[in-house]
Amino acid sequence: MEAKMSKFFDSVGNFFSGGDQIPWCDADIVVGCEREVADAEKGASEAIKSECIMRLSWALVHSKRPEDVQRGIAMLEASLGVISSPLQQRERLYLLGVGYYRSGDYPRSRQIAERCLEIAPDWRQALTLKKAIEDKITKDGVIGIGIAATAVGLLAGGIAAALSRKK
Repeated sequence: MEAKMSKFFDSVGNFFSGGDQIPWCDADIVVGCEREVADAEKGASEAIKSECIMRLSWALVHSKRPEDVQRGIAMLEASLGVISSPLQQRERLYLLGVGYYRSGDYPRSRQIAERCLEIAPDWRQALTLKKAIEDKITKDGVIGIGIAATAVGLLAGGIAAALSRKK
C-alpha cells in the first residue's frame, strides 16, 4: 500500500513539475563546449569543427537558460541547409525539436519530431520527445480547463452571493 501511495505522489509531482525524460545541461558544460569550438576554429579539420559545433548545439538546446536555448535553435536552423547526410539531418532536426520544446513552442517541436520519425520511425529519442510534447500539451490543457472551471465557479459564487444580499 505504501508503494502505491508513493507512486501516486510521484506521478502527481511529475505532473506539476513537468517531469520529462529529456536531460538538462549545466552552464559549465556549455562553456566547455564553447571553448572546444573556439579551439577547433584555430586549425582543426572541418569534421572536428562540425563535431564540436554539434556538441555545443546539444548543450545549448538542453540548457536551463532560455537565451542558450535560443542560440542553439539559431545555430541548428542555420546548419540545416548545408547537411547532406540523412543521419546528420535527423540528429539536427531532433536537437531543433528539443530546442523548440524547451522554449515552449510545442506545435513546432511536435512537427519536427514527426519529421524525425519519418526519417527513422523507430528512433527512441524522437519517440520520447514526441511523448514529452504530447504530455506537456495535455497537462497544459488540463491546467487551463481547471483554471477556467475555477474562474466560472468564482463568478457563479459571486453572482449567487450578490443575489442573496439583495433579498
